[in-house]
Amino acid sequence: MRDNVVVNIGPEPLSFEEVVQVARYGATVRLTDDAVAAMAAARTRVDELAESPTPAYGVSTGFGALATRHIDPSLRAQLQRSLVRSHAAGSGPEVEIEVTRALMLLRLHTLATGHTGVRPKTAKVLESLLNARITPVVHEYGSLGCSGDLAPLSHVALTIMGEGVVRDAAGERGDAAEVLKQAGIEPVELAAKEGLALINGTDGMLGMLILAMDDLTRLFKTADIGAAMSVEALLGTDRVFASELQALRPHPGQAASAANLRAMLKDSEIMESHRDGTCTRVQDAYSLRCAPQVAGAARDTLAHAASVAMRELASAIDNPVVLADGRVESNGNFHGAPVGYVLDFLAIAVADMASISERRTDRMLDVTRSHGLPAFLADDPGVDSGHMIAQYTQAAIVSELKRLAVPASVDSIPSSAMQEDHVSMGWSAARKLRRSVDGLTRVLAVEILTAARALDLRAPLRPAPATGAVVAALRETVPGPGPDRFLAPEIESVVQFVADNAVVAAAESVTGPLV
Repeated sequence: MRDNVVVNIGPEPLSFEEVVQVARYGATVRLTDDAVAAMAAARTRVDELAESPTPAYGVSTGFGALATRHIDPSLRAQLQRSLVRSHAAGSGPEVEIEVTRALMLLRLHTLATGHTGVRPKTAKVLESLLNARITPVVHEYGSLGCSGDLAPLSHVALTIMGEGVVRDAAGERGDAAEVLKQAGIEPVELAAKEGLALINGTDGMLGMLILAMDDLTRLFKTADIGAAMSVEALLGTDRVFASELQALRPHPGQAASAANLRAMLKDSEIMESHRDGTCTRVQDAYSLRCAPQVAGAARDTLAHAASVAMRELASAIDNPVVLADGRVESNGNFHGAPVGYVLDFLAIAVADMASISERRTDRMLDVTRSHGLPAFLADDPGVDSGHMIAQYTQAAIVSELKRLAVPASVDSIPSSAMQEDHVSMGWSAARKLRRSVDGLTRVLAVEILTAARALDLRAPLRPAPATGAVVAALRETVPGPGPDRFLAPEIESVVQFVADNAVVAAAESVTGPLV
């Protein structure tokens, strides 16, 4: 948890950093006065509709395929309870706390826009849950990414009612009513339209997109570092990364990646050792030479995803919505297609980044392609196997990432008696992207572990100061070359090294900020 960070929740869009601060680090949230005023004004209009004899969807009718039934005022509190209880139908493993917190925050922000008609007191319960670090238990399955992330958000709404299962600030599971009582939080009886307003949004898939973007911003820099270490270890050339060559194809991501590679390889003794004209190779393999082209395309994909996420953060997603002129209108803004598409697009980029990383690792282990390195980087090849099976682990993960790159958003299963006949599957796209991000972290860790060993084996030639700094930082927890050791703990150590941003920090201690 990051102390003294307060995120104000008003009608204005949140930033990516604010979402990450609340979801991952437990930052405090505070509804602004403007938000409270906007919610109160919209609620006045909803109350008017609730008292009107004319049916209004979500206010005085049933939902989905049952929207044709007008609900008597005496049954409307029961209508809200029934909606939330029946829709809290998730199943499967519990999703991560950071995902649920992101979901809660983004729903709170939509409520704060004043377009949903929720009472301020209801929104304040959600605010209190976040600040008390009480997290509803949300399950893997239940959202089709259309009409909102219905089941996941319903489990949150159930907690607002004082029902269901939650985790407290210590992470312990407990009954919602008891945990809320201990925290001094009074649950609410939902009023007209509030149940629908609490569950009708793309908050889960958007939250997972923003968290993945935070991870991938770090991992794409790490990929450039790993590529530089591999190029150096394989006696490749850095001339192909020259700015004048990259400028011939002016994709911004490519330029950024190439700049990182140049910074990482600057002043390398290993690179200088084969600039004397004795090298007979005309050009390097694609996995080395095309590193900035592939990494650059991934970066540009990430930039596109960020533009979609920014627009989604500026949205007020509910159905129906309360407009500024007081009208309450049905709409289709809850459809998750915009977010689902970019979640799938990122999974493709992640799979390709892992694929090229694995190919570089394999070259360092093959005595016919590694230019003087021992077979599998083994201490005594034949007796020792070196990193042979570490590459198998990489290959298994890469294969899984290719399966995860199959788009979820091209699928659709009709629901609600064919009323909801085309859905986005954006939640599913988000869930598989989270697994993809973990896989890329592991693949890059194996490349960096292998490249560090290869660079050590190039002694007495010294690597570049930047790549050398990464090797030195790694050697604080992982020993250098030698006879075979239990390799799995070393791999896990480097996985954590990558996940904690320690690879980037070590490199930037020499290069300054990478781009």
